[in-house]
Amino acid sequence: MPEGDSIYRAARTLQRALAGRTVTRFESVFPHLTRIDQDQPLRGRVVERVESRGKHLLLWLSGGLVLRTHMRMHGSWHLYRPGERWQRPRHEMRIAIATDAFEAIAFSVPVAEFLKATDVDRQRDLHDLGPDPLSDAFDNAEAVRRIAGRGDMEIADALLDQRAIAGIGNIWKSETLFACGVNPFTRVASLEPDTIAALVAAAARLLRASVNEETGRVPLSVYRRAGEPCRRCRRAISMRKQGENVRSTYWCDGCQPPRP
Repeated sequence: MPEGDSIYRAARTLQRALAGRTVTRFESVFPHLTRIDQDQPLRGRVVERVESRGKHLLLWLSGGLVLRTHMRMHGSWHLYRPGERWQRPRHEMRIAIATDAFEAIAFSVPVAEFLKATDVDRQRDLHDLGPDPLSDAFDNAEAVRRIAGRGDMEIADALLDQRAIAGIGNIWKSETLFACGVNPFTRVASLEPDTIAALVAAAARLLRASVNEETGRVPLSVYRRAGEPCRRCRRAISMRKQGENVRSTYWCDGCQPPRP
């Protein structure tokens, strides 16, 4: 599943290509989107801005209409010049938004809806989101408070809870815990407040480094390195499925030992 940094980069790319341009064509396989287009045509509207919120991508259009998409596991947005050959087959196309200069194509996106601009902050998934480390308004203390309130959860699962802190997935969950030397199966209730604060700070630092255009993605220490030697202690990296959603967790037993 694309994580917050991937969605942020996609939104940034779409923003640069589409913002200020007029929609010349809209197409979708989703009937609930085409009905809106029939009643309130997108053609002629101006793309005002594109932004990310956690793992959600929001495309704001003139006239108070907002397209919200969520990629889930396999969705992605692509950008093409008019007439350019698509890199994925047409049957995977879910949404197409064209301007005079670019076509934005959403492939295999399972979640999409139009919202009134006035209703965006009341949409359930967006309203319930925890603080987003990639937002200028990121509230570090609130993220710490929300994670600390999930005392019965294992810390790796708490970091994945989008209502606690937005945008973290398997990659940055595992990398954040490694960076702070915290075992992923530790219960939140057993962690000191300073440790939770350090985890939040590390997650924010890693996500921001990943979207930094000068430095690019940061090298991964544990994610998808099961069986390979830890770069710190040379012990083999471990992997185990974790939580109700059976998500992959990577860690180093030497650097992240279980708490006694």
